Amino acid sequence: MPITRLDEYPVHQVPEPLHVPATGDRNAYDRYWFNGYDRDAAFTFGVALGLYPNRDVMDGSLSVLVDGVQHSFHGSRRAPLERTETGVGPLRIEIVEPLRRLRVVLDPNDTGLACDLTFSARTPAMQENRATMRVGSRVMLDLTRFTQLGVWDGRIEVPGRSLVVDRSRVVGTRDRSWGVRPVGEPEGGAPMPFSTILWLWAPVHFDDHAVLWGSFEGADGRPWHASGKRVPTFDPSDAVPPDADAGVEELTLVRHDLTFTPGTRYVSGGELRMARASGEELRLSLEPVARFAMAGLGYGHPTWGHGTWHGESSTEGERWVLADEDPMAVHLQHVQQVCRFREGDRQGVGVLEQLFFGPHGRYGFGGLLDPAP
Repeated sequence: MPITRLDEYPVHQVPEPLHVPATGDRNAYDRYWFNGYDRDAAFTFGVALGLYPNRDVMDGSLSVLVDGVQHSFHGSRRAPLERTETGVGPLRIEIVEPLRRLRVVLDPNDTGLACDLTFSARTPAMQENRATMRVGSRVMLDLTRFTQLGVWDGRIEVPGRSLVVDRSRVVGTRDRSWGVRPVGEPEGGAPMPFSTILWLWAPVHFDDHAVLWGSFEGADGRPWHASGKRVPTFDPSDAVPPDADAGVEELTLVRHDLTFTPGTRYVSGGELRMARASGEELRLSLEPVARFAMAGLGYGHPTWGHGTWHGESSTEGERWVLADEDPMAVHLQHVQQVCRFREGDRQGVGVLEQLFFGPHGRYGFGGLLDPAP
């Protein structure tokens, strides 16, 4: 069994080298994910890089939405044993300072996309509640995630255009998650019974604080996973304050009241309601201004889905004019919408991520993928 550099550190959790996962589940994964957006939604981008140790695959994507066109780079490779190697072809992620600053680079390549971007945190890393989902006796989802909001600097090249990314205008979010979730080629055996999924996730920037909503729920509208946070922000040019975690305030998710764009399942507006420990209720109203397809980062992509084997090394580019795409296509149901948020008299900006399949009584959806009237 080979030994790698991380084995030099006292971080082992099981009696195996660090490149050997604690679980033999073929759907084990470990992922980096980022988004960024101009405050007026002039452009939006996302980055993902995932390791699937029991599938022996590592993949990554950069996707950029500008002028209604979403451009994507996808790459895949055989997973390296050295876990500090976080790159796929021309795409790589560099940890400049853990939990503080990370760099994303996509070197020039034949897709016409490239970038050199630096993410600087303006909040501490917030651990969300562990999410576990069983379908019958099978564990389909069991993961831990931390989330961090920040600002971006650098540049992005898309075919025929160069985008300047400046922290005064471009904010975003990153997360790290790991555990088990459905990835890769389908497994054999009896088909799993269907279970409604409504996933809502909203990291929101305000001037002096940030708010996070995350929930999974079923057809009856009851959440089986919920995580809410309110946290003060700090200057992204400064070091992370040593007591930053002390400012993270746990919120109770109370209710969401959403409207949907006719002919789709995309949220068109509404409100997220949360309660502080004091009993004070926070109400976040939202107004979507741009829609980003998460398939551009491999989520639900029919070809470049996470953990899919594409050979020893493979890259590809693609381009969608979103207005020409079918809004009810299965792979376009997982979206993030850049939104204007309001909390009382405070204005903020963030995203609402949603994934919605199946019936939902309160919102009047009766089938697997029927659209709003």
